Amino acid sequence: MAARTLDATGLTCPLPVLRARKALTELAGGERLTVLATDPAAVNDFHAFCDAAGHRLVDWRRQDAVLTFVIEKAG
Repeated sequence: MAARTLDATGLTCPLPVLRARKALTELAGGERLTVLATDPAAVNDFHAFCDAAGHRLVDWRRQDAVLTFVIEKAG
Protein backbone atom coordinates (compact mmCIF):
# COMPACT_ATOMS: atom_id res chain seq x y z
CA MET A 1 0.00 0.00 0.00
CA ALA A 2 1.27 3.43 -0.89
CA ALA A 3 1.98 5.96 1.81
CA ARG A 4 0.87 8.72 -0.53
CA THR A 5 -0.66 9.21 -3.98
CA LEU A 6 0.39 12.06 -6.25
CA ASP A 7 -1.90 13.06 -9.12
CA ALA A 8 0.28 14.43 -11.92
CA THR A 9 -2.24 13.82 -14.69
CA GLY A 10 -2.32 16.54 -17.30
CA LEU A 11 1.25 17.63 -16.55
CA THR A 12 4.05 17.23 -19.08
CA CYS A 13 7.51 16.01 -18.25
CA PRO A 14 9.56 16.84 -16.35
CA LEU A 15 6.84 18.09 -13.96
CA PRO A 16 5.57 14.62 -12.86
CA VAL A 17 9.11 13.56 -11.91
CA LEU A 18 9.88 16.87 -10.20
CA ARG A 19 6.69 16.68 -8.13
CA ALA A 20 7.40 13.03 -7.28
CA ARG A 21 10.91 13.94 -6.15
CA LYS A 22 9.47 16.59 -3.83
CA ALA A 23 6.79 14.22 -2.48
CA LEU A 24 9.41 11.55 -1.77
CA THR A 25 11.28 13.95 0.53
CA GLU A 26 8.28 13.79 2.86
CA LEU A 27 8.36 9.97 3.10
CA ALA A 28 10.55 7.69 5.18
CA GLY A 29 12.84 5.14 3.55
CA GLY A 30 10.88 2.10 2.39
CA GLU A 31 7.58 3.97 2.10
CA ARG A 32 5.86 4.01 -1.27
CA LEU A 33 4.58 6.78 -3.46
CA THR A 34 2.00 6.14 -6.18
CA VAL A 35 2.13 8.61 -9.06
CA LEU A 36 -0.61 9.04 -11.66
CA ALA A 37 0.53 10.63 -14.94
CA THR A 38 -0.70 10.98 -18.51
CA ASP A 39 2.46 12.08 -20.35
CA PRO A 40 3.80 9.06 -22.32
CA ALA A 41 7.36 10.32 -21.74
CA ALA A 42 6.89 9.65 -18.02
CA VAL A 43 7.66 5.95 -18.54
CA ASN A 44 11.28 6.62 -19.50
CA ASP A 45 11.58 9.55 -17.11
CA PHE A 46 10.51 7.57 -14.03
CA HIS A 47 12.79 4.65 -14.89
CA ALA A 48 15.75 7.04 -15.25
CA PHE A 49 14.80 9.00 -12.12
CA CYS A 50 14.58 5.89 -9.94
CA ASP A 51 17.86 4.51 -11.28
CA ALA A 52 19.67 7.80 -10.69
CA ALA A 53 18.18 8.48 -7.24
CA GLY A 54 18.41 4.91 -5.92
CA HIS A 55 14.67 4.50 -5.46
CA ARG A 56 12.93 1.31 -6.58
CA LEU A 57 10.27 1.43 -9.26
CA VAL A 58 8.12 -1.34 -7.79
CA ASP A 59 5.48 -1.34 -10.52
CA TRP A 60 4.12 0.67 -13.39
CA ARG A 61 1.14 0.11 -15.62
CA ARG A 62 -0.96 1.86 -18.23
CA GLN A 63 -4.74 1.90 -18.14
CA ASP A 64 -6.16 3.83 -21.05
CA ALA A 65 -4.36 7.21 -20.95
CA VAL A 66 -3.33 7.02 -17.28
CA LEU A 67 0.06 5.71 -16.22
CA THR A 68 0.47 4.53 -12.63
CA PHE A 69 3.91 4.32 -11.05
CA VAL A 70 4.67 2.87 -7.61
CA ILE A 71 7.99 4.07 -6.22
CA GLU A 72 9.62 2.80 -3.04
CA LYS A 73 11.84 5.42 -1.43
CA ALA A 74 15.46 4.44 -0.95
CA GLY A 75 16.88 4.17 2.52
